[in-house]
Amino acid sequence: MSVNRMPSRAVFDSPLGRIALTWDAAGLRALDYVSSREALCPPTPGLGEDAVHQLGQYFQEPAFVFDLPLAPQGTPFQQRVWAALGLIPPGAPLTYGQLARQLDSGARAVGGACRHNPLPVIIPCHRVIPAHGGVGGYGGATRGAGPHIKQWLLTHEQGLAPSTPPDASRP
Repeated sequence: MSVNRMPSRAVFDSPLGRIALTWDAAGLRALDYVSSREALCPPTPGLGEDAVHQLGQYFQEPAFVFDLPLAPQGTPFQQRVWAALGLIPPGAPLTYGQLARQLDSGARAVGGACRHNPLPVIIPCHRVIPAHGGVGGYGGATRGAGPHIKQWLLTHEQGLAPSTPPDASRP
């Protein structure tokens, strides 16, 4: 019996702007911030509906714990970093250096793994910040919507989400 590995996709609105989710039989593969011009596409029953519902729960309650089958593709090192990110509690960010020491690695390597995280928010790379202050980059972006999204997520997890969410469709 073969397992259907054809990816499914949903596009929905969130406090961070429009989000696209991609999944297959193995689990959730990607969460992408997309343009507000991209057509909405409701999730199919099962994992798609569950993922959209759980993201909604997180946006309502920042301490919400995701319980979804995840199947991000990455190197063994990236997988190790992503697993460690899931252990960082909301509202208690670590610096890149602190996480690197926990993993017996370097801060830049940890930053690279965060940059390639295909499931931001669900795998909370936003909970890793630079030691020198500020929020640092998000998804490889150091300007534009990325850092604004990261700041919104960090503030949300402190229970102080700003009333105006960032526009994820901005460059």
